[in-house]
Amino acid sequence: MSGSIPFYQKHHLHYDRGYRSKETQSKVSQYQASSRYSASGSASAATRSRGLNVSSHSGLEESRLSPSPKRAKPTYLAVDKDNQIIGYVVPIFRGSQEFATGLSDTEEARVRDTAAYMARRDLFTSGLEMERSELISRKETMRESAERITLNKRIHEHEEHFKRMNEDSLMHAPEFVIKPRSHTVWEKQCVRLHCTVSGWPDPRVVWYKNNVALDPLANPGKYKIESRYSVHSLEINKCDFDDTAQYRVSAMNSQGELSAFASVVVKRFKGEMDEFLPAPRRAITEVGPVSEYGITFQTHIVDKFGVSFGREGETMSLGCTVIIYPALHRYQPEVEWYRDDVLLSPSKWTHMHWSGDRATLTLTHLNKEDEGLYTLRVTTKSGYETYSAYVFVRDADAEVEGAPAAPLDVRCLDANKDYIIVAWKQPAVDGGSSILGYFVDRCEVGTTHWIQCNDTPVKFARFPVTGLVEGRSYIFRVRAVNKSGISRPSRVSEPVAAMDPADRARMRGTSAPWTGQIIVTEEEPAEGIVPSKPCDLQVTEATKNYVVLSWKPPGEKGLEGVMYYVEKCVSGTDSWQRVNTEIPVKSPRFALFDLAEGKAYRFRVRCCNSAGVGEPSDPTEATTVGDKLDIPSAPGKVIPTRNTDTSVVVSWEASCNAKELVGYYIEGSIVGSNVWEPCNNKPVNVTRFICHGLITGEKYVFRVRAVNAAGISQFSQESEAVEVKAAIGGGILHASPAPPYGITVLECVRDSMVLAWKQPTFIGGADITGYFVDYREVIDGVPGKWHEANIKAVSERAYRVSDLKENKKYQFQVRAANMAGVGIPSLPSNTFLCEEWTIAVPGPPHDLQIREARNDSLVLLWKPPVYQGRDPVNGFYVDIKEADAPEEAWRGVNTKALEKTYTKIKDLKEGEKYVFRVRAQNKAGVGKVSDVTEPVPALTKPGTKEIVVDVDDDGVISLNFECGNMTPDSKFVWSKNYEDITDTSRLTTETKGTKSKVVFNRPGEEDIGVYSCLVTHTDGASSSYTLSEEELKRLLEISHDHKFPIIPLKSDLAVELLEKGRVRFWLQAEKISNNGKVDYVFNDNVVSQGEKYKMNFDKNTGVIEMTMESLTPADEGTYTFQMQDGKATNQSSLVLIGDVFKQLQKESEFQRKEYFRKQGPHFIEYLSWEVTPECCVVLKCKVGNMKKETSALWHKDRHQIKVDEHLGFAEGVLKLEIAQRDLPADTADIVDSPIWRRLKISKKDAGVYEVILKDDRGQDTSTLNLTDQGFKDLMNEVFSVIANSSTPLKITSTDEGIRLYTFVSYYNDLLQVTWHYKDSAIAFSDRIKSGVVGEQLWLQITEPTEKDMGKYAIEFYDGKGGLRRTVDLSGQAFDDAFAEFQRLKAAAIAERNRARVAGGLPDVVTIQEGKALNLTCNISGNPVPEVTWLKNDREITSDEHCILKFESGKFASFTITGVNTSDSGKYSILVKNKYGTESGDFTVSVFIPEEAGGKKK
Repeated sequence: MSGSIPFYQKHHLHYDRGYRSKETQSKVSQYQASSRYSASGSASAATRSRGLNVSSHSGLEESRLSPSPKRAKPTYLAVDKDNQIIGYVVPIFRGSQEFATGLSDTEEARVRDTAAYMARRDLFTSGLEMERSELISRKETMRESAERITLNKRIHEHEEHFKRMNEDSLMHAPEFVIKPRSHTVWEKQCVRLHCTVSGWPDPRVVWYKNNVALDPLANPGKYKIESRYSVHSLEINKCDFDDTAQYRVSAMNSQGELSAFASVVVKRFKGEMDEFLPAPRRAITEVGPVSEYGITFQTHIVDKFGVSFGREGETMSLGCTVIIYPALHRYQPEVEWYRDDVLLSPSKWTHMHWSGDRATLTLTHLNKEDEGLYTLRVTTKSGYETYSAYVFVRDADAEVEGAPAAPLDVRCLDANKDYIIVAWKQPAVDGGSSILGYFVDRCEVGTTHWIQCNDTPVKFARFPVTGLVEGRSYIFRVRAVNKSGISRPSRVSEPVAAMDPADRARMRGTSAPWTGQIIVTEEEPAEGIVPSKPCDLQVTEATKNYVVLSWKPPGEKGLEGVMYYVEKCVSGTDSWQRVNTEIPVKSPRFALFDLAEGKAYRFRVRCCNSAGVGEPSDPTEATTVGDKLDIPSAPGKVIPTRNTDTSVVVSWEASCNAKELVGYYIEGSIVGSNVWEPCNNKPVNVTRFICHGLITGEKYVFRVRAVNAAGISQFSQESEAVEVKAAIGGGILHASPAPPYGITVLECVRDSMVLAWKQPTFIGGADITGYFVDYREVIDGVPGKWHEANIKAVSERAYRVSDLKENKKYQFQVRAANMAGVGIPSLPSNTFLCEEWTIAVPGPPHDLQIREARNDSLVLLWKPPVYQGRDPVNGFYVDIKEADAPEEAWRGVNTKALEKTYTKIKDLKEGEKYVFRVRAQNKAGVGKVSDVTEPVPALTKPGTKEIVVDVDDDGVISLNFECGNMTPDSKFVWSKNYEDITDTSRLTTETKGTKSKVVFNRPGEEDIGVYSCLVTHTDGASSSYTLSEEELKRLLEISHDHKFPIIPLKSDLAVELLEKGRVRFWLQAEKISNNGKVDYVFNDNVVSQGEKYKMNFDKNTGVIEMTMESLTPADEGTYTFQMQDGKATNQSSLVLIGDVFKQLQKESEFQRKEYFRKQGPHFIEYLSWEVTPECCVVLKCKVGNMKKETSALWHKDRHQIKVDEHLGFAEGVLKLEIAQRDLPADTADIVDSPIWRRLKISKKDAGVYEVILKDDRGQDTSTLNLTDQGFKDLMNEVFSVIANSSTPLKITSTDEGIRLYTFVSYYNDLLQVTWHYKDSAIAFSDRIKSGVVGEQLWLQITEPTEKDMGKYAIEFYDGKGGLRRTVDLSGQAFDDAFAEFQRLKAAAIAERNRARVAGGLPDVVTIQEGKALNLTCNISGNPVPEVTWLKNDREITSDEHCILKFESGKFASFTITGVNTSDSGKYSILVKNKYGTESGDFTVSVFIPEEAGGKKK
C-alpha cells in the first residue's frame, strides 16, 4: 500500500472516527496537515520520475519500514562500537511529512524546484545525465532531511520542556483508547492487530502470544511490530495453524500497567492454501541489529513497479529503486526475485540486473507461464525488505480467427528410455468453441525440426510420447485445436533426456575417490541364466487413450541387461497377447496405446535376455480403459468485493470432490455487455483472487471454472454485480453477517452460563460458519472490558461461557462469521447474575423455529432446555397469541404435554400474525417460558409446493420436493422427525436443479415418521410428509405392482351389443407395445379367428375385441382375454351364465329383430302422450322410413278412430288430440267456452290406444295403455298443468263470512285439492265449507272469529310434489275482511227482515160491477210491518164496503163486497217496518155487463 494513505483510512473498525479519543483526533489532524504535500505528490506519481516518487516518500512510510518497534521519542544518533555518540545519522529518503508545517518558504520552493527538475529528468536519454540528476536529487534530499531533523529536534526539546513543567498534571497510567480486535483468517493470509494507547510518560508496549513475549528478531519475516502516533500494531505474516492463539498487548509506564487481549483463529478453507495473497512488507531482521561500524542497515524500496499487464511475445521490465542506509561503498545486498513464492534464476526467459541502487527483472519473451505474483526481496545483514505486485499476461492474437489460445506450463512428468509423459495446462480462452483436443510436438535438442507425436487430438492434459532414441534430449510443445483451427504453440518445455532415472542420476553424479577397492553395485552376472519374473506390477495411470504400467526388476537378472515384454488379455478370458512383439522395452515402465475404450484388461510382464524369456509376472487386476479422472464440478458461490478503483477481490467456494485440481480460471463481464474476458490466463490454485485492470465505475459480474488434467468444468453461477470502486473511504459492500440478537440464559451454575441467541436477520454473502461470544463484568451498573469467551467459532446458537465468578453480573455480545469475515457484534445483552439455579422445574426451551407456514397451519420446532431441573423433562406445552394482542391473550395450543420437540399448529386464521412460546415440564411442574418467536403470518406464500410421494416403474419409493424460488446458494436439507438424517444407508438423496428427492433404499417400519425438506437461502420454503404405517403399506403394495408389472387396463373385459344383435367382447389397455400378444379363451379353450369368432387388436389404442353374430345356449360360459407384453402380463375375464347370459341372449335377439323391423315403416319413438299448456292431451309418436303409400291407423280399445293416409314424409311425428275425438260439427263454436274446457278429458277417455303403420314393406305397431296407472299418470300431468295455471289465493267477504278463492284456467272434475290451515288439513263442517264455481275454487268461513286468523293454503295434487298456494289471513288482512263481512251481514239482515210484499197481488184486476173482489197477499217482515192501503195514492180505511184485514202478521186481504164503477182505480198496499218500506200496486177496472163489448171503465 502507498505510504501516503493515512493510517486511519485502513479497513479496520479500530480506525472508525467514532472510536477516537481527543488525543488521537489531535494527532490525526496534525498528521493530515503535515501530509498534504505527500498526498499531492502521490496523486501525480504516474507522470513523474523516480526522483519525484522518492521525494514524496513520507516519514510515516519510513516508520513502517523500520526493523524494530519505534518509541514515542525517535532517535537519529550514530554510535560507534562502544556505543559512544559520534554524531547524527542522516537517513536517506526519510519521510518529510512529520512536521511539514515547519518548513520555510525557501525550503518549500526548493522542493518544488526539485520536483520540476526530476520531472524533466525523464526526458534525458544519456546515462551520464541520468546519473548526474539522481546524484543532485540525493544531495538535495539529504540536505532537506538534515534541516527537518534539526527542526524535529527543536520541537521535541520544546515538548520535553513543556512536559517537565507540567509533569504532575499530565502523568497518568496507560489507557487503551482502542483495544485490539479478534480476527478469523484463512491460512496463508496476513493479519494485523491494532490498538491505540494513551498515557504519560509514553507507555512501553509489548506483545505476547499465549503469555510469551514476541520477539520479531527471533522469527524473521514472521512478525512485524510497529508503533506510530500512539497506535501500535502487530502484523503476522502468512498465518498457519500454530498462529491460532490468544494475543495480549501490555502497556506499561511509571504510573501503572494495563493489558488488552485479542484472539486470532486461523482456518483452512476446504484444504486450499491461499498462496497468492500479497505478502506484507517486512523489515524484520534475521539475526538482530548488526553493529558494523556502529550502524544498523535500513532498507527502503521505492519507485516500485505496480500491477503490470503484458501480451505474449512482448518484453517486460520490472524494477524498483532500493535505498540502503547507511550507504557503504561496494556493499552488495542479496537481491532475489520470486514468482508465486518460487525463486527465479537467470535464463533465456528472465534477465536480472542490479545497478547498485536499482533492481531490474526483464522478461524477454512473455508467455502465460510468466503470469503471477512477482516479489523482490532485498536482504542485508540487518534483515530484509520485500515488495510484491502481480503481472498479467494476455494471449497473443490467434493466427486463425476463432482458434483457441496456446496451452501453457508444458513439463515432463516421467522420463524413461521408452517414453516421456508430457503434461500441460489448458488455456483459459477457447476461441468461442470448445477445444477438441491437443497436439503434442517434440524436437530433438540441437535441431529445429518439430515432429507431431499424436495423429488425433487428445483431450486429457497428459500424454506419453514414445518412439524416442535412448540417451537423446528432447523439448516439447503443445497446441490446442478447435473447429476453427489450431492455436499458437505453447512455450517449449525444459529439455529432458530419454533415459531411466537411475541412468540419469549416474550421469549427474561425480566419481568416487580412489580407495584401492572395487565396489560392485549390482549382482555379479551369471552366464546363461534366464531372468526371473518381475514383481510389483501395477497400473500407475489409465486414461481412454493410454495405460501406463510400472514394475520392479527381478532379483536375478542374468548375464546381461534385462529387457521386458508386455502382454495383455481381455478380462474374463485367458488369451494373452504380446504388446511389444518386435522390440522389448528396456525400462521398467511402459505405455500401452490402442486399447478399446470401455473394455477391461489385465496385464503382465516377462523378462528376457540372451538366455531366454522368463516366467510372466503376476497379472494385474482388471483395469477398465477410460478416464479415471473426472472433470471437476463447477465451483460454488462467487462473491466479489470492492478493492481499488481498478480491481475487485473475487472469492468462491471450491469445487466439490475435485481430484488433482490444477486451479481455477476467473472471467469477468461488464453488466449488460455479455462479453466475458479472462481475469487470469494462468490457473490459480486458491479460492480468492484479485482481478485487476477493470474500468472504474463500471459494474462487473464474475464466474469461475475449475481445471484439472481431465478438462475444464462448467462455469459457476454468475456472481452478483459489483461496482468497481475503491473500498477504502468508498464504502465497501460488506459480505459479513449482521449481528445476532435476542441473547438469553438457558442455564446458570456457579462459574458458567449457557447462552442462546437468534440468527442474524442478514447472513451476508455466504452461509454462517460460526459465532464468537464476548462477555464483560458489570460492577455497580458500570460495565467492564470485553473478553473473548471462545477462540474457535461455535456452529450452534448456544454456548457455555466458563470461568465466570459466582454472584457477579455479566453482559454478553455475539458476533457471526462467514467466509467473508466476522460481522459486527450484537448489542450488549441484559445484565445476568451468575448464580447457580436451584429451581426444581426446567429452564426455558430455546432455538424456536417456524417451518411450513400455510394459510391455516404451521410447524413449530424447538430445542429442549439445557437446565433440566431436579428431574428429567417429560413434556412440553406450546402457547400462542396474535402478534398485536395483549399479554393476557396467551393461550395454550395443547392440553396434554407433548413428548416431541415439534408440533403442527392448525386452525389458524389466514393472514393473521402469531407469536409462540414453549414451556417444558418435569415431575416438579412447568418451567420457564422460552423467548417469544418473531411474528409470523399464517399465509401460504405464492409458488409454495408440497412434498409428493412417487413410486417409479421399478418400484422405487421416493419423496419429491420442488422449489421455484431458489437462489444460487440454496440447498435442500432433508430431515426425519425434524432431525438430521444420520442413517444414510436407508435413504439416498438426489438433487437436480430445483428438484430434490429422497429415495427409500429398503422401505420398512424403521422408515415410519415425518419427513421434511427445507430450502436454504429462501423465504422459508419447506414442506413435510407423514409416512404412517397405513401409508407405508399402501406404497409397498404399489411398489410391488411396479416391480412385477402388469399391463394396465383402462377398462376390464366387457360385453356390448352391436347392430343386428351382434355381440362384442372388448377391453382397452392403457399402453401396449407392438410386441404385445393376446389369447382369446372360452371355457379354458383358446378360440381363434373363424366364422363364429372375429378378433381385432388395435395396438395404437390398446382396444382388444372379439365379436359373435349371435348367442346360442352353447355360448354360455366364461370368456377371458390373456395379454402379454414383454414381462408384463394381465388378463381379464367375464362370466356369462344363468340369468345374466339369458338376459344378454334375449337382448341380442331383440336387437336382431329391431334391425329387421326398421327395414320397413317403423316407430322411431313409440306412442306417448303430452299435455299442452292449454290442458289438451295429445298422443304422438315419431315414425321413420315412411313413403306416400304408408298409412297410419289409430285405434282405441281395438276400435278404429282415425286414419292418416298419404303422409308424404320419410320421417316425422304423428299426433292425435283426445279432446277432439267426438266433437260434433255444430258445436265447434263453443270449444272455447268454459263448459267445454272442463269436458276436455275425463274417465271416458281411458283406454288402450294403438297406432298401426303399414305399407307393402310391412307394418309396425305401437300401443299406449291409458288405463289404471297409465290414466292416473296422464291425469296427474293434467292436474299439474291446472295447478300451474292457478292464480294466487285471494280473500273476499260475504254476508255469511270470509271466502278464500283462486281461479284456474281449466278445471276438471277429477282434480283433487286440499285446503290447509296452519299446515294442517281442514276438517270441513257447516261453518267451514269448500266448493267450485266455474273455474273458481273457494273456501267459505262462516261467522269467522279471531280463532280463524292464520295462514291458509290450497294444495293441488298431481301425483308428485304438488303445488300449494297460500295466503295469510291475519293482521290487517283479517281486520279488513272481517269488517267487510260485518257490513255485508248487516246489509243481509236488513234485507231479510224488512217489510215485504211477498206476492198474491195481480197487476190488473178486471171485474164486473156488482161482483165481490177479494185479493190476498203475503206480508213479511220482522218486526211485523204496518200495512196501509192506498187508492189513487190516498190512504183508505176499512169499512163495510171495503174490508181491509191483516191477519197473523203475514196475510193482508183486500175485499170489496160489491164493486161499482167508483171502485175503479189504482190501489197500493204499503208495508213498513224499521228495516224498510215496500209497496205493491194493482189496478182495479170495473165494467158494466151491458158494455160487454169490451168497453172498460
